[in-house]
Amino acid sequence: MKVKICGITNIDDARATIEVGADLLGFNFYPKSPRYIAPEKAREIAAHLQRSDGQRPLLVGVFVNSSLEDIRSILEIAQLDLAQLHGDEPVHVVEQLHGRGFKALRPTSEAEAEIDAEWFAPYGPNAPVLLIDAYRKDQYGGTGHVAEWSIATKLAQQYPILLAGGLTPDNVAEAIRQVRPWGVDVASGVEGAPGKKDVEKMRLFVEAAKGVNG
Repeated sequence: MKVKICGITNIDDARATIEVGADLLGFNFYPKSPRYIAPEKAREIAAHLQRSDGQRPLLVGVFVNSSLEDIRSILEIAQLDLAQLHGDEPVHVVEQLHGRGFKALRPTSEAEAEIDAEWFAPYGPNAPVLLIDAYRKDQYGGTGHVAEWSIATKLAQQYPILLAGGLTPDNVAEAIRQVRPWGVDVASGVEGAPGKKDVEKMRLFVEAAKGVNG
């Protein structure tokens, strides 16, 4: 089970995510987010990230309705691996990232989820090809609200998805057992305050996620 810890804003939290065993780290480039980070600061952090095995986790930039040019520029500036498109981006933006971008869906129904997945999934990387988050009107993630696991379960049977939306150390294991995603994504569920991670919550989250068997 892959674990993505999102909303990294400082080097101490970034290093802690590696120590607890996270597989992907997320940097939020949406200026209205309390977890916003400047591309240059993200690059500084990225330059210092390396696990004991000599590898580094996958680094993901989170974008909300940014232009394709800005997304490409920030991926280069911050030396990131993937772009997570968390707004209302059209299909051609994902397509033009050539396997370096995946779409976050906030479906309100199973039918909507299936249609959007058919549009966006073919242009994502091998994994994940989609992220499933909770729908909240005019809000683009990080709300702490739980996603519709029944909808996510249907999509997880067809695609490698990241499940997000209100996950915590207390509910992530049950979410994994129900949905069977490729990975799970957490931001507010492992924070002491917006933009500041709680190391013990991160540790418990990763242990719970990776401890699910069968």
